[in-house]
Amino acid sequence: MNNDVSDNPRTLGETVTAEIRRKLVEGELVPGQRLSEAALSESLDISRNTLREAFRVLTQEGLLKHEPNRGVFVSVPDMASIIEIYRARRFVECQALAQAYPKHPGVKRMRGAVQAAQRSAEVADWGAVGTANMAFHAAIVELADSQRLNTFYRHLSAELRLVFGLLNDAEFLHAPYIDMNASILEHLEAGRPHDAAKALDAYLVQSERTILAAYARRGS
Repeated sequence: MNNDVSDNPRTLGETVTAEIRRKLVEGELVPGQRLSEAALSESLDISRNTLREAFRVLTQEGLLKHEPNRGVFVSVPDMASIIEIYRARRFVECQALAQAYPKHPGVKRMRGAVQAAQRSAEVADWGAVGTANMAFHAAIVELADSQRLNTFYRHLSAELRLVFGLLNDAEFLHAPYIDMNASILEHLEAGRPHDAAKALDAYLVQSERTILAAYARRGS
């Protein structure tokens, strides 16, 4: 990245914001972690002012938290946030899937994500399985052909990955859903989008219960 932001500062700011959000989605930044302005601005090759603007946007999204006299930290999700995230996921993903066209380009990306998860599971790279799982669900949202929904889901995905990072057991969280993702994809490719949506709804209910139970155990 270029430190000279005079030509198009907004584009650079959005790029930096997206890069930090990517780090959150892919688990490179974890809940409660303090973010060093010096280290991040150096690694991203940007000015601190540009970084602070990205911090401001991500704080508004609830992904980061500013603590006076202490700095900026990655947010720590609470139980209410988990419930809200899953409510939004069921509403958006199940509707997108129920109305999907089996030849939509997003279906190819779903297939690629399933295959990536299977390859990663073979070498026990559960973090990569989690990243592939996130890509699978992002591809489901793409089936709705709405850029607004895609943007909304990118924000939601970052929050969800914070939840996964908080529980810190990637195999437990992601391994059961590799085959479920494959089954949902098979329904869709066979021209049964409503069956796919029904399976996804049951999947998300199970996932939410698993996450909430793990969260409760964490606090006990």
